Amino acid sequence: MAADTIADDPRPYHVYLAWFGPGMTKVGITAVERGSARLLEQGAVCFSWLGAGPLMAARRTEELLRAALGVPDRIPYAEKRAVRAALPQTAADRAGEIAELHARAVALGGWPESLVREPLRVVDHVDAFGLDGLPGAVGGVSELVAGGVVSGELVAAAGPDLHLATGGGVVVLDTRLMTGWELVPAAGGELSVPVRVREAPGGVQDGLF
Repeated sequence: MAADTIADDPRPYHVYLAWFGPGMTKVGITAVERGSARLLEQGAVCFSWLGAGPLMAARRTEELLRAALGVPDRIPYAEKRAVRAALPQTAADRAGEIAELHARAVALGGWPESLVREPLRVVDHVDAFGLDGLPGAVGGVSELVAGGVVSGELVAAAGPDLHLATGGGVVVLDTRLMTGWELVPAAGGELSVPVRVREAPGGVQDGLF
C-alpha cells in the first residue's frame, strides 16, 4: 500500500475502481509493480484501472473521484462477505457499475496532467475466488481459542476469507485471526470455536455455532 509520508516515492501508481457487490464500489490506488495483487487481497469481485502516474497525482485523483462519484475508499469486510453468495450471475452484469463509474470518471475535469488515463478493462475474479454457486454462509468465526478446532471443505477463498463447508453449513474464517496459531491436521467438518451467527430477517443473536 502507498504510504502518505513518502511523498517522493518514485514508483508509478495505479488508480482503480473495485466492485464487491451491488452498490459496493470503491476507488483506490496501488503500486503499478504490484499488478492486481492488491485487488485480490481485498477480495474485489471485479475491477478496472482508471489511470497511472506518480503517487501524489494518484492520491489527488483518488480524492477527486471520491468526491465527484460519491464512492468510498474503504468497504468493511463484513459487507463484502454478506453478498458473495448472491452476486449477479454473469460477468457483464457484475461489470455494469464499474463501467458506468469509469465513464463518469474519465469525463471529469481536474485530473492531474501527470496521470495517464486508462481505458475500461474489467477483470473478473469470480472464478479465481471460487464464488460461482457459492452457498450462503451461516456465520463467521469470531475468534480462535485454545483447544478449538476449525475444519471443513474449502469452497471459496476471497481476500483474507476462507469459506469452509462444515457439518452445519458454510462458515467464513478470516485468516487474519490465525496469526500466531499452530496449524495441525483435523477431522473434516469439525467446528468448536466461537462463531458469530449471520443475522437473519427474524433477528438471530450472536452465539456459539
